[in-house]
Amino acid sequence: MMDLFKNWIYANFPTILLSLLMLVIGLPLLRLAGYLISKGLKKKASPQAVMLLSKGVVYIGSTVVVLMALQQAGVQLGTLLGAAGIAGVAIGFASQTSLSNLISGLFLIWERPFSVGDVLETGSDRGVVHSIDLLSVQLRTYNNQLVRIPNEVLIKSSFTNVTRFPIRRMDIPIGVAYKEDMEKVVRILKEVADANPYCLDEPEPLIVFKGFGDSALEFLFGPWFAKTDYIALRNSLLTEVKRRFDAEGIEIPFPHRTLYAGEATKPFPVHVVPTPEVPPPKA
Repeated sequence: MMDLFKNWIYANFPTILLSLLMLVIGLPLLRLAGYLISKGLKKKASPQAVMLLSKGVVYIGSTVVVLMALQQAGVQLGTLLGAAGIAGVAIGFASQTSLSNLISGLFLIWERPFSVGDVLETGSDRGVVHSIDLLSVQLRTYNNQLVRIPNEVLIKSSFTNVTRFPIRRMDIPIGVAYKEDMEKVVRILKEVADANPYCLDEPEPLIVFKGFGDSALEFLFGPWFAKTDYIALRNSLLTEVKRRFDAEGIEIPFPHRTLYAGEATKPFPVHVVPTPEVPPPKA
C-alpha cells in the first residue's frame, strides 16, 4: 500500500506541487486583497459595507482557489459537487437555526437599522457594534467585553440604536421639596443649561413639571446635546445642578414615611428611658 502511494506521489508530483502553490500563494493574496479593499474604501463607504465587501472577496475568492486547486490535482469536481449536494441537504435539515440567522442577517444588511460604531441596546446587553456578520452581530461592552448576538434574536425582538441620530436628549428626573418655589427651580435649571458648553441652544432644553411625588415636586430636565458629548455633559450638568441648588437653598428631599393606624386609634406611646449611670470600678 505504501509503495502504491509513493508511486502515485512520484507520478503526480508536478500536479500536486502546483495545487499546493495555488493554495499557499492564492489564499494569503486574497487576505491581502481584503485588507487593501477595507483600507481603500474606509473613507468612501460605511464601515458595514466595507466589512461585508472585504469578507465577501476573501470567502468567495478562497472557494474559487480551493476548487481550482482540487481540479488541478485531478479531483473530479462533478462527483465532488454531487456528493456535496447530498450532504448539503442533510446538513440543511440539521442546521435550521444557522439558516434562520443567515436569512435574518441578510434582512439586517438590507434594512441597515444600525452600523458598525453605533451604540446598541437589546435586552440586558448594551455596547458598541463591533462587527456585523451573516450569522451574528458582535457588541463590545463598555467594560471591554465581547457579546455575540444571533441575527435571529435581533429580527424577532426590539432593540434601541442609541446613536442613530446626531443629537440626543438626556432626560434627568429631579425632585425638590414641597416648600420650594417652582418658578425659581425652573429658572435655575434654564440658567444651568445655558451656562453648560455641552448643552445645545436649539432645540431648547425640556423642563416639565411631572407632578406631585411621595415626598417631592417632580421635574423632568431634558437638555439636548451632540451624541459624542454624553459623558462630559452628564458629569458636568449634574454637578452644576447640585451646586446651584445648594447655593440657592433649594432642598432635594429624601423619601419620608409616616405610620398611621386609623382615625380611632390612639397615637403610639413613646417613652424615653434614661440610661442608668454605671458606677466607676472599684480600685
